[in-house]
Amino acid sequence: MMILPLSIFNIDLTTGNIILLTSLLMFVAILLAKVGIKYGVPAMLLFLLIGMLAGEDGIGIRIDNLHVTEFLGHLAMTIILLSGGLETSLDETRPIIRKGISMSTLGVFLTIVITGTFIWFVLGEKIGGAGKTLMGCMLLATVMSSTDSASVFSILRSRRLTLRENLGPLLELESGSNDPMAYVLTILLVQIMESLESVSGISGTWSIILLGIWILIKQITIGFAVGMALGHAARWLLTRINLSSSPMYAILILSITLFSNGAASFLGGNGLLALYITAIIIGNTKELPHRKNILLFSEGITWLAQLMMFLLLGLLAKPSEMSHIMWPALFIGLFIMFIARPAGIILSLLPFRGLSFRAKLLASWVGLKGAGPILFALYTVLEGVDGSSDIFNIVFFITLLSLLVQGMTVSPMAHLLNLSIEDDPEVKTFGMEIPEYMGMLRDHTVSEQDLAGGDTLRDLRLPHGIRVVMVHRGEKYLVPHGSMKLLPGDMLILILGDSDD
Repeated sequence: MMILPLSIFNIDLTTGNIILLTSLLMFVAILLAKVGIKYGVPAMLLFLLIGMLAGEDGIGIRIDNLHVTEFLGHLAMTIILLSGGLETSLDETRPIIRKGISMSTLGVFLTIVITGTFIWFVLGEKIGGAGKTLMGCMLLATVMSSTDSASVFSILRSRRLTLRENLGPLLELESGSNDPMAYVLTILLVQIMESLESVSGISGTWSIILLGIWILIKQITIGFAVGMALGHAARWLLTRINLSSSPMYAILILSITLFSNGAASFLGGNGLLALYITAIIIGNTKELPHRKNILLFSEGITWLAQLMMFLLLGLLAKPSEMSHIMWPALFIGLFIMFIARPAGIILSLLPFRGLSFRAKLLASWVGLKGAGPILFALYTVLEGVDGSSDIFNIVFFITLLSLLVQGMTVSPMAHLLNLSIEDDPEVKTFGMEIPEYMGMLRDHTVSEQDLAGGDTLRDLRLPHGIRVVMVHRGEKYLVPHGSMKLLPGDMLILILGDSDD
């Protein structure tokens, strides 16, 4: 049930009236995001703030069904991970895969331990029920430990930020793989805390802890196995099935990855990890039909998922309930940014060479919080964990702080550390695509200098292996031939591949 203030009218989630409010919120969010991106403000931050303004302490929209909210948020996260997996290149990721896994496992674990210890010894009594026990402090640290994949993908890709030392693929791999890790650890700690309430003695406590370790291993192993199996099965199917249109391929991939998530969860594994691995394998299929259209479809539903998820989570926030946790949350957030996260990243990368200290600093700075930590905090509320409302408010405040401070300074920090590269302009192929094994499509705008030796296509004397497949002139698309007269400003669509002459 959603209720607006002053009893102007009631809106039931099952009625068509919710469409009106949703469309208005989305419309405003998109317009503000366009302005925000121009000034370096993360779109995710604006979506959250708009949700807060429309929420119970703002316009007055209240969400009572937290289970539905958690389900929708989890579904949105799977779509975001799907998009990230499809766009992850194994050729770029393979050299840094061990670093990324170390950051998303050991790095997350070290960040949790350092942060949880700090909360327990310094701020435990100031954060309510969660701070009464060491396990509660570790749970709070665990919920905040992951780097939010939606925020990282959005900032790196929307700003076309290219980083040296292969940092871009490393950060995307870490953010995509540590969400599942943090989710598993959150569920595990909640289960351990619930079990410890019913046992006594050291032997009982150790048995619960050992059971938790077994569950963790089981979750990761089954999730990885299901992801690999369904990923390779999907690769075989997609290169052999003949569907009537490219959107059908995109929908088929969506269904396969969602099935991977559900199957792994049903078997007791990590569904998010399985989905992410399945998506990576599908995205790296060399002969994937309609790849460009599939990625465009994926990008579209990902933006919709991000928009809806951040707006929905913003509606849950109640600023009036955050005043008593504001200062503790500020100290915890700054501690994570400047001490816990850098320490966890640097220590987790000690066994590896080939990454400068500057790169490690930037990797630690891109520890953006977002929807993931908020959803994990919402899970503690649904499970009735002691102090869960304070956990949710603290995590929400730290997420806003992270998006504001870190999200707005990723590009300046990369420039300051001399790790950013000016990105090449986007290649325009006007929807044309070819299988990767046939070559690459590129564009070239004809200049006066190009026509100095003659004004026909034949006079360009293109190198071997380069052919013109289309000429774009004004509003027209022309089929090229050797005697075609070219004009300055014509855009040539080129194919670069092997040649036998």
